[in-house]
Amino acid sequence: MIEFLRSRARSFHYAFEGWWYVIRTQQNAWLHAVVSVVVVIVGLWLQITARDWAVIILAIAMVWAAEFFNTALEAIVDLASPQQNHLAKVGKDVGAAAVLIAAAASVLVGLLIFGPPLWEKLRWILAF
Repeated sequence: MIEFLRSRARSFHYAFEGWWYVIRTQQNAWLHAVVSVVVVIVGLWLQITARDWAVIILAIAMVWAAEFFNTALEAIVDLASPQQNHLAKVGKDVGAAAVLIAAAASVLVGLLIFGPPLWEKLRWILAF
């Protein structure tokens, strides 16, 4: 039982090392972090429903997961192909496209969820 708990603790440690690596080395991760915080603040301000929070959390997680997978893919490609190779470029470009798709979908989710209540709040504020 103790060894099982130690093994789980090591797994979490390695996962957080990976997370920290992405934060330290990927400029887009900082953008994702700032946008994630802003989205949470806006969600709290708009007092969105639990179901809307679930969708927002999934959208945020989707973008972060895509960024993490892309970073892992880039590291593996760099290890496997230190010299330039057309297929290495394809792999990296496709990984970047996956992040772009996740981010674009998240923007659409945000517009659908935040759009109407945000428009109402701003209209009410601008009426004064």
